[in-house]
Amino acid sequence: MTSVQEPVSVMPIMNMVYGLWVSQTLVTAHERDVFGRFAEHPGMTTAELAEKLGCEERPVEQLVTACAGLDLLERHGDGYRNTPMTSRYLIRGGEDYVGGWVEVVSRHDYPGWLRLDDALRTNRPTAWDSERRDSLFDDTNPVVVETFWEGMSAISRPTARVMAETVDLSAARSLLDVGGGGGAYAIELCRAYPELSATIFDLPFVCDLTEKKVKQAGFGDRVSFAQGSFFTDPLPTGQDVVLLSMILHDWDIDQCRSILRSCYDALAPGGQLLISELLVADAKDGPLDATLMSLSMLVETFGRNYTGEEYRSWLLDAGFTDVEVRPFDAPAANGVVIARKPANS
Repeated sequence: MTSVQEPVSVMPIMNMVYGLWVSQTLVTAHERDVFGRFAEHPGMTTAELAEKLGCEERPVEQLVTACAGLDLLERHGDGYRNTPMTSRYLIRGGEDYVGGWVEVVSRHDYPGWLRLDDALRTNRPTAWDSERRDSLFDDTNPVVVETFWEGMSAISRPTARVMAETVDLSAARSLLDVGGGGGAYAIELCRAYPELSATIFDLPFVCDLTEKKVKQAGFGDRVSFAQGSFFTDPLPTGQDVVLLSMILHDWDIDQCRSILRSCYDALAPGGQLLISELLVADAKDGPLDATLMSLSMLVETFGRNYTGEEYRSWLLDAGFTDVEVRPFDAPAANGVVIARKPANS
């Protein structure tokens, strides 16, 4: 007797098709401050929300019910209220607010993603004009200046907290955060390790933007700044730890190798290098967040997300030893690559 094989479900494909619907529901509700209004008025009806938004009730009801279907809102009496997830992460001013990342993705990434085929055909970014500008990271791109570092801080804060528990920096006294604009990693690592002081190395306009955040967080006495480009300027030397958090995926292989050599020179003998990234599996078949971020680099940069084995090879070539990969689960990274500069170097 032959067994009957169940047909393969089409639903995974349908859910992929619905991806744009899901993202635009979240983006539109966030841009309209729907969640902030429900925070102020829990249990508000769709008619009451429509009046506050200056819209007709029909479209507002459709948006609200879609948000409820996504577990962003829940029924409360005759109206709705925020879910615990929404209350924690999508209310402006909250400590764990990630709406800045929603804004970055919606204003900057999505237009480029809608031209993904162009990026595939030309092997050039589509999220910005690579014919007229040298880099995504310049001070002539208003979206980057206004929202990029705010968004990066939003997802870097929780990631830095997880990384602080994954590595032991208790013996370190100095940390250099290379490309540390936004300040989230420097702040959270200094918070976790009271004896640690950090220096953020980044472009001048990024340092100016970040300095305000550092002072607001109360770490102005422990986090300092060094301005420059890691491609043209030497990094401050004598560091116990050098950190590259979500930096290398922006650059091609030769540029990554150049950055790693500069980091080696910046470390004191015996010092550690930390690379915090969404690491692609060595087999290059996942995980999904890392592979999609890598594809995002196609529309945003000339880089991609790399594997732990690729980093290991480059680090050994640069003179590092004791290379290891420690996985973790966080919004902006899934692991940290740790390497050491020989003590006798």
